[in-house]
Amino acid sequence: MTAVLALSLLATGCGAQSSPSVSSPRTVTYWLWDSNQLPGYERCARDFERRNPGVKVAISQISWESYWTKLTASLIAGTEPDVFTDHITKFAQFTDLDVLAPLDELPETKGIKDSDYQEGLAAAWKGQDGHRYGAPKDWDTIAMFYNREMTEEAGISDRTLNNLTWNPADGGTFEKAVARLTVDTKGRRGDEPGFDKNHVKTYGLATNDEGDADGQTQWSAFTGSAGWNYTDKKAWGTRYNYDQKAFQSTIAWYFGLAEKGYLAPFENFSESNRAEVQLGSGSAAIALHGSWMTKTVYGMKGLDPGIALTPVGPSGHRATMMNGLADSLTKRGGKKPAARKWVAYLASDACQTTVGERGTVFPATKSGTRTAIAAYRKEGIDVTAFTRPVADRTTFSYPITDYAADVVALMKPALQDIYANGKPVSSLDTTNRQINRILAQD
Repeated sequence: MTAVLALSLLATGCGAQSSPSVSSPRTVTYWLWDSNQLPGYERCARDFERRNPGVKVAISQISWESYWTKLTASLIAGTEPDVFTDHITKFAQFTDLDVLAPLDELPETKGIKDSDYQEGLAAAWKGQDGHRYGAPKDWDTIAMFYNREMTEEAGISDRTLNNLTWNPADGGTFEKAVARLTVDTKGRRGDEPGFDKNHVKTYGLATNDEGDADGQTQWSAFTGSAGWNYTDKKAWGTRYNYDQKAFQSTIAWYFGLAEKGYLAPFENFSESNRAEVQLGSGSAAIALHGSWMTKTVYGMKGLDPGIALTPVGPSGHRATMMNGLADSLTKRGGKKPAARKWVAYLASDACQTTVGERGTVFPATKSGTRTAIAAYRKEGIDVTAFTRPVADRTTFSYPITDYAADVVALMKPALQDIYANGKPVSSLDTTNRQINRILAQD
């Protein structure tokens, strides 16, 4: 792990932060990556400073592409922020490196309780040692964004889209809808005679790459509704289940949609042509994506979007991944009373309601969530497809295990080979054995 960190430092050189580190005990340094959320947290910082005269919060917003590399480099160089926005996939690595302060041991943050937040969010940020290392800040789920003009032209109503079903044998009504929405260059639909799968103008379903190891915005809603679980335990699992039939049959069906011409092919995806771009450009009719993309999709010119629930699967219910970010305190920040107070304020109703008023994400507290829903409604956006699964308890959590980066390093090319080259899903048996050997090495 030390070698990986050293290589990361060499790759980034000396420019580890977008702004100089501020070491004053009365100044708190805070990093985040989402530019859409920056204004909300700037307002939280102003409110916090008014409540704590003499304290200053210095916020650095760093793009996702550079965020983790710069954060890792700063931890080596000793220029790390006091507080940073954390992701569950990085959580295990940071706890292993012992660079986070346990919030439950500090007077300012020990009062954070699981019950203060949407169910399941706070518990996910407890390490294997039982300590809390993240204060929940927001949550997200997955749903189907769609081009209403295209669905209406295809004769598919909003009601129909919210009541689709799927199965790995024939795809169910979901595959029928996707086929109907697919149109080739001669105007023939995917469910019509003569459809040319090799010359498609509009795909029924946009692609968002192979999905790494979790498939959050790709296949997770389908594997989840098939009744499959990533690991043997809800958190800190000791083995992955990529070798199970429920997973492999779902993956074979999902990527098989590309072979039929209904799902955009792997080569269509790029950093500049993500699923939301395909939806906005008219090259795809449906895009599975996260709630954090709502404002982006609804802000696209010429697009009349809608949001539908994910389809019901073989398990008899629908499913969507529920993920949540948190604010973590570094060991350096843990020595600063001002930084500890800032984390506690970030986790409070006061700050999360402020963030919710902007309608960009769903804050983790229940009042913050209600405020965000009202903000979306004020702009004429119905976000029920994202919130109903939480109320219906049809959500599942992001997989939390050690060696998350190694799991991605093995699964990413394996899934790409299936998607792009048609490699049989049975090849995942070998990949799964490799992953589980890594998890077992301790």
